[in-house]
Amino acid sequence: MNYETWRPVYESILDDFGFDREADERARDALADLTREFDCSRLDVSGQTVAVAGAGPSLTDPDDPRRPDELDRAREADAVFAASTAADVLREAGVRVDCMVTDLDKNPETARELTEAGTPVAAHAHGDNVRAVREWVPAFDAESVLPTTQARPVAHVRNVGGFTDGDRAAFLADALGAGRLVFVGWDFEDPDVDEMKAKKLAWAERLLRWLERRRGERFDVLDGRREGIDASEFPT
Repeated sequence: MNYETWRPVYESILDDFGFDREADERARDALADLTREFDCSRLDVSGQTVAVAGAGPSLTDPDDPRRPDELDRAREADAVFAASTAADVLREAGVRVDCMVTDLDKNPETARELTEAGTPVAAHAHGDNVRAVREWVPAFDAESVLPTTQARPVAHVRNVGGFTDGDRAAFLADALGAGRLVFVGWDFEDPDVDEMKAKKLAWAERLLRWLERRRGERFDVLDGRREGIDASEFPT
């Protein structure tokens, strides 16, 4: 993602949530100090079908009737990029995770285990998680950490686009050359989330609509919702 393309979207997010750009930049710099250049050839998914796994009840609830199909779709993909706790669910079900995308807010122990096993983790820094970055990133295997930011990228810290762990996983797969994106465990209207999470999910939906327009692709997760999503302000 070219930062100048991303910047107006990022500024809209800052305005909507009242986030502090300088706090994001401080977090980014802390992450830069604790990491090194990541070899992105390890995550080359050029032309492949990548399953982007969210942590919605269709994947995480063992009683949800949709779960077996969601797990099968993840298994059938060429690669799986899992957001946050979706990584735990998939691993427990015997589904390989090729990359975990996380801002370290729920299951940093899983991120540590994955890096130690050689599985890349896209660790994200933002204004609210500096403490977690400083606590957990030094415990990861440095060779398997891909550091990301939503602010202007510096040094080896990348901005691939995206806001929540889930939609950032989709943007990351796009940046790494994915031929097709499929979505599992995505539930935009999860009744169990709080108001802030619901607002973030609405942004994730808008960002995915933007990404599918940029890719010239139609994401199954947006079927039946596309007409109600306003991404007109985003650059093409």
